Amino acid sequence: MSQEKKYWQILSSNHPPYSFIESFKSYVPELSGKYLAQLLWQRGIKNPEDIASFLDPKQYKPASFSAFGSEINNAVARIISARNNQEKVAIWGDFDADGITSTSVLWDGLGEFLDKIDQLTYYIPNRFTESHGLNFSGIERLAKKNYSLIITCDTGSTNIAEIEYANSLGIDIIVTDHHTIPTKRPPLFAIINPRYFSQDHPLYNLSGVGVAYKLIEALYLTHPEIPQLPLTELLDLVAIGLIADLVELRDDCRYLAQIGIEKLRTQLHKTTRPGVAKLLELCQKTGDRPTDISFGIGPRINAVSRIMGEASFCVELLTSRNPQHCQKLALQTELANSRRKSLEKEVAKDIAQKLTKLDLSTTHVIVLSDPQWPVGVLGLVAGQIAQKYGRPTILFSEETEVTKTSEKKLLARGSARSVGNINLYELVKNQAHLLHNFGGHPFAAGLSLPVENISIFTDAINQLLGEILGVTFNQTSVIEVDLIITVSELGRDLFQELKLLEPCGMGNPVPKLLIQNCWFTDIWHQNQTDMEGNKVRYIKTNFEICDKSIDKGFPGIWWGHYKEEIPEEICDAVLELDFNAKKKCYEARLIAVQPNSQDSQVVASNTVNWILDWRNNSQPLFENKNSKFLNKNYSDTNESKLSLRENEKDLIVLTQCPTNWNDLRIWFRRAINQQKKLAIAYSQPFITHPLQIWQQLLGIAKYLSRTGQPVTPDQLVKKLSISDTTLKLGLIALQYFGFNVKYKDKYFYIIQSQSQNQKLETLSQTVQKFLAAVSEEQFREKYFCEVPLKIIEAIAIQTILEDANSSIPF
Repeated sequence: MSQEKKYWQILSSNHPPYSFIESFKSYVPELSGKYLAQLLWQRGIKNPEDIASFLDPKQYKPASFSAFGSEINNAVARIISARNNQEKVAIWGDFDADGITSTSVLWDGLGEFLDKIDQLTYYIPNRFTESHGLNFSGIERLAKKNYSLIITCDTGSTNIAEIEYANSLGIDIIVTDHHTIPTKRPPLFAIINPRYFSQDHPLYNLSGVGVAYKLIEALYLTHPEIPQLPLTELLDLVAIGLIADLVELRDDCRYLAQIGIEKLRTQLHKTTRPGVAKLLELCQKTGDRPTDISFGIGPRINAVSRIMGEASFCVELLTSRNPQHCQKLALQTELANSRRKSLEKEVAKDIAQKLTKLDLSTTHVIVLSDPQWPVGVLGLVAGQIAQKYGRPTILFSEETEVTKTSEKKLLARGSARSVGNINLYELVKNQAHLLHNFGGHPFAAGLSLPVENISIFTDAINQLLGEILGVTFNQTSVIEVDLIITVSELGRDLFQELKLLEPCGMGNPVPKLLIQNCWFTDIWHQNQTDMEGNKVRYIKTNFEICDKSIDKGFPGIWWGHYKEEIPEEICDAVLELDFNAKKKCYEARLIAVQPNSQDSQVVASNTVNWILDWRNNSQPLFENKNSKFLNKNYSDTNESKLSLRENEKDLIVLTQCPTNWNDLRIWFRRAINQQKKLAIAYSQPFITHPLQIWQQLLGIAKYLSRTGQPVTPDQLVKKLSISDTTLKLGLIALQYFGFNVKYKDKYFYIIQSQSQNQKLETLSQTVQKFLAAVSEEQFREKYFCEVPLKIIEAIAIQTILEDANSSIPF
């Protein structure tokens, strides 16, 4: 495979005004403020109110728990009823860091209202034997022990059958979760899930621990006379879960993470959670940085279920006040993490060998399997492969499942990770007919399927994404860069300004720093060792980075890479600036590097300022061929009127949603060739379930047959909101249902015959093909209506760079 080209995309070349920089003096009086001002300006934080609430949590006004409405009120009332009636209540959690901290928050929080010995318990499923979510056997065991209320955390929203089973056993269910919501409200007592909010709601991005905290907050504020433990005592757990779950850290998520880290940093000198303090000690962190969670505590908690399957003791680790007991549990966690690193490296090595036999130029989704791979680390490795190769990655192991009839079934069970805003959940969901089970997020999913279906699943998911992305997968990698700096600027002053952006994560990434024309010295790598001195097959390369701005090099590390991977010649390098708490020094964390040559280019983001995002009616739209703009919210100023007049003559407007990137590239090239701006102004229609669309088509066929009326293809396409190709599949299915479809003089004539001699299996197959085609179209429309503008701009840059004769017009 040829070396992948990289381009550094500078997020903005527009510097903030001097007055804007001056406004930061109150936050960094001893520093210049220029870096922080530049970064916030680039990230759209430009007015004083937003600046204050972003940097200082005391200036932020969090959303009330009451935003969840009657659902959270019902949950509070049910819990208080359980308290008053001495009912037994079970917390049903999950085995990852978000699920463990969610369970811990509910255990400590509900423990102020319910007796922990006689009334309250928690249940963490085993990763290897039970997987995520509610399950029948666990519910049955709780019923036998007379539990009458289950409160889930970080799980449960789509477990409809399990909820119904619990109801049949006399158990009420309260779900607190943040995963995908079902189309209809489940039959439960209350469901508290921020996915019911709009995406711009301040609570929308809460992870499971954030939702659990809101429930406890509601209990505290509505019944303040009951609890003895201060609500703030839960905040360190909230920060751990939020940051470990990689949610978008904006609005209330950022606020809770900020105040949670403030609580976490006190654990080393004012310990209220000896288990948390011991974890910080073992990972040599102080607790004052989000990376202390994302690279320290979080991976250690996650490692337990990945290696052992059973992770219930992690709740004890986080909530017990017994230092000796917590030390023992923390050491188990540390050993599990060391074993996780070793297994992760072994699987990655196997995958590297398998990838040499794969033609990546025609591969859109990397799908690999091996019966020997430990399933617990597949998600971690899939994430690494996805980032390295720029493709969604799905990795499978194999296991034997024993069914209720004692039949043994060989299943492939695995994890999937996405990149570049490709909605992996929807992509996998389109292959649901091939799967045994699946669930997850847009960027991460877990799934299982019969081993014999792996090949057809691989072909199907590659074909679907391939048609969306284009005929060939683009090999160009665009890395977004926040600042261009020199080696001499690395150090305390820059770090202190960047630290004010924390906590960083999705929606507020760690700043990427580009150093051009640099070189590396004192390069060496080593295998890591665990706490017992055993070598772990996990590599870290150390180096010093140099350039002409300074005589002395600056220390740095590159995790997971060997020294041979660093070029010997003059380079361009993208890195993050970090502080090594163990060595008490600042260091560079290398992200990407390549020789400085013609293949390495810096592309400023303003090279694509000719793409306007008007999707989903977010900007003025054309009413007719006269190019009249309509938008009642558009400001009626001379400046905007001038902009409208200019846009009328200088715009190309795309109103038809593309179905793949090649379609969109045609519009990019048209705008470039005509020296005009491109407004993407399509909207996603209301999504109707594919089965309803089939029923509509069937109903239309019966009506036309009864009345004898003809219909044009365009009329059917518009009525059903499907393409011509999908309509053809629907008409074929109608013929299997006994309809005679004829095309004459641009009209369809549909007549229902009396005979329907097709086998039921054939009927089902023809309808399934139609339903799959509808689902695929809806997936494509959703993708292109939601993909962020920056992804579209990146593809535009790639198109420009790959077209040898193209020129940038603006």
